[in-house]
Amino acid sequence: MKFTLKDYQEDAVADVLVNLRKARKRWHEDRDKQAFSLTATTGAGKTVMAAAVIEALFHGSADFEFEPDRGAVVIWFSDDPSLNEQSKYRLMEASDKLTVSDLVTVESSFGRERFEPGKVYFLNTQKLSKNSLLVRGHDDDEDAIVTDDGRRLLPDARSHTIWDTIQNTIEDPDLTLYLVLDEAHRGMRGTASGRQTIVTRLIGGQGRVPGIPIVWGISATVERFDTAIRDIPGLSTLPNVVVDSKKVQDSGLLKDTINLDVPEETGDFSTVLLRRGTAKLREISKAWADYAKLQDVHKPVQPLMVLQVPNNPDHDEIGLWLQTIFQEWPEIVPSSIANVFGEHRNESFGPYAAPYIAPERVQDADWVRILIAKDAISTGWDCPRAEVMVSFRAASDETHITQLLGRMVRTPMARRIPGNELLNSVACLLPHFNRKTVERVVDLLINGGELGGDGTGRRVLINPVEMLPNPDVPEAVWEKLEALPSQSLPKRQAKPVKRLTILAHRLAVDGLLADAGKEAHRRMHKVLDGLAVTYSDEIREARESVLQVEGATLVADVHTQKRSFNDFVEDADFAVIEDAYRRAGRAISPDLAKTYSEHLAAKNEDAEDDEDALIEAHTDVAALGLVPDIKDKLDAAADELAKQWLTQHRVAIKSLKDDRQEAYRDIRAMSTDPLDIDLVRPKVWQQQTRAKNPDGQTVDLPRYEKHLICDSDGMFPDDLNPDEIAVLKAEMKRPGFKAWYRNPPGTSQESLGISYELDGAIKIVRPDFICFSEIADGTIVADVVDPHGTHLSDALPKLQGLANYAAKHSGVYRRIDSIAKMPSGQFKVLDMTEPSVREAVLKASSAAAVFESAAATHFTS
Repeated sequence: MKFTLKDYQEDAVADVLVNLRKARKRWHEDRDKQAFSLTATTGAGKTVMAAAVIEALFHGSADFEFEPDRGAVVIWFSDDPSLNEQSKYRLMEASDKLTVSDLVTVESSFGRERFEPGKVYFLNTQKLSKNSLLVRGHDDDEDAIVTDDGRRLLPDARSHTIWDTIQNTIEDPDLTLYLVLDEAHRGMRGTASGRQTIVTRLIGGQGRVPGIPIVWGISATVERFDTAIRDIPGLSTLPNVVVDSKKVQDSGLLKDTINLDVPEETGDFSTVLLRRGTAKLREISKAWADYAKLQDVHKPVQPLMVLQVPNNPDHDEIGLWLQTIFQEWPEIVPSSIANVFGEHRNESFGPYAAPYIAPERVQDADWVRILIAKDAISTGWDCPRAEVMVSFRAASDETHITQLLGRMVRTPMARRIPGNELLNSVACLLPHFNRKTVERVVDLLINGGELGGDGTGRRVLINPVEMLPNPDVPEAVWEKLEALPSQSLPKRQAKPVKRLTILAHRLAVDGLLADAGKEAHRRMHKVLDGLAVTYSDEIREARESVLQVEGATLVADVHTQKRSFNDFVEDADFAVIEDAYRRAGRAISPDLAKTYSEHLAAKNEDAEDDEDALIEAHTDVAALGLVPDIKDKLDAAADELAKQWLTQHRVAIKSLKDDRQEAYRDIRAMSTDPLDIDLVRPKVWQQQTRAKNPDGQTVDLPRYEKHLICDSDGMFPDDLNPDEIAVLKAEMKRPGFKAWYRNPPGTSQESLGISYELDGAIKIVRPDFICFSEIADGTIVADVVDPHGTHLSDALPKLQGLANYAAKHSGVYRRIDSIAKMPSGQFKVLDMTEPSVREAVLKASSAAAVFESAAATHFTS
């Protein structure tokens, strides 16, 4: 793969491959047909995951321990030819093994007897309709010609229709036909009422054409697909693969914040909010231009505005809206307008021309800055640079608005921009909505629909205000914040040798360590040389097992009908040795297996020639792979070297551009254990200023002084609970208090995370406050202050995570306080910088018990 998969993507690919392996086995052994689905929210990278799966299916994968299916044929099916072309491009963009010749668009002239293995064939609904040339020959037409084998062909039809090709491929025992349904929910419309669709005919079969044996549906909303396949006779289901929406959000592939701007009073505010939307577009354009200049980005993001209009728009009125935009921002040119109307034609709006552009082309067409759309643009399209939407839809059209927003949630650079919430957000302005109706939009955005809410952690803000660094905060405070160690979640499938190889490549590319790849392998060769001596006896036995093939001959006497087995031993041939070598390569990594074999061959002076030396080396490597302890020791050495290099080059890495720093963050996260990462200084935040109180009324949020990020008045609005307010007020009274920081709850780089273990899984807790003070010698110190209850089931694991973090980093902080309100109404505190407190926390049976113990003291200012 050309891209490094995110952890959730790796998990999903692994689970899909498990299903495909089972499905193939059941089909070839018992002729059982199988189906399952992959559900992932919009923007999760479903096509990238599919590319990794298909690459492994065709070529095998050491990372996923998956043997290739040499007879694999994939049909990629959707109901939209343009969506197919987009998917085809993305598969090739993501994979370094899928070539143009492997990805075949089935045209009307296609007429092969059967599909060719190792290829993906793109089909769509129109190509299988009854009027398509591909299916001609199955029509009951009086002019049909009956062939010798009984097939009916029209005079202009080819000898093999697409249905013939599908049938012949399914019936070929050397082939396995897989069906990938892109946007699977769309092919199932009407199936609940018993109507058969082209997709259900593909899955269930029709006439003499059997159903495709292995079906994999992909969509953000697969409920309709899952329901339909349960009703197809002879089709079994495998466990569905469901991607956790929160993990997608945490990955940085999706924008963190959706800002909804609505009028605060009744009336027609179309022009006002359109001007505001244009100002936002101008602001975000400048922000991206500044970021590109700062980061030396060759091609800066060119954000665009989506102007969403009613289904029956007044073209003259749209012309007036466009005029307002150009008056507000004269620098933007009229030639930057385009439309994506369903009519697929050029449009005129007053004096302005708006050519039609296909939705899938908008992202790469930088000249488009104003995109005029009606309702939801076709599913499967997305446009990360669409960062402002002004919707003139009626207040009852919240579903259409959320569907279109679903096309706009991917981050333009496929990563979170550190410290700048403006560049991690999308703005939607709703002139015809009020606060009451916009709440329905908020519910749709948070709780489901196209955006796949369901607790993702994405924020939806109504009329937010911009927060910038507080000018009254001393620079020493900011430097202290950036020096605080944060922690990230480890990756489940991290392989230490692979991680070391990736790290070495990054260090070499960034000029931090010359020939890092060669040096990494040289170090690992030295480790393997040492292990070869330590485990010489085990390796000798393993080598003999590689060189000899043991078997048994069944002898049956036809007269007495007695049976016996005679054991035999044969020398292994080259193919057997190479198979064992490849298995060892999957264990220690194919690249390392190759370079270590060359290392061994170069030292072999007894071999007759280079080929014999390499065969001997492959045998040695195969033997190493059969000794489990060697892999464990090698992994430990690789992990240790990676940690050493990450520590050694930490300061240099922090000096790199954002995208390069993000690459090292990913490498750190590949560790099987949580590793420390650096905090990023926040630059721009967006904060809610109003919220509903318990009786449903909207009120202004309280504002607080001395926060690191503030509004133009130096204040920070936040919806703190009473316990948090009491603790914060007490902290502000402490001598030398300088500033405080509301630790963001999400996974942004400016949020302090601390790992803890719950039910065998590593999770991250994010303490509420970080407070900064100046002590007598002028030094700035930091305090973690975390007011939390003790009643939740994860309260004790979080305390223990805080204790373990403090044991490692207590020297960085003055205090690491966990605070709880007791039944008496008093607050008690556990200062984790104290060894005795940590010991009590780690031995405690519950959070409540440790706060009641002598380890806790009364919290005072």
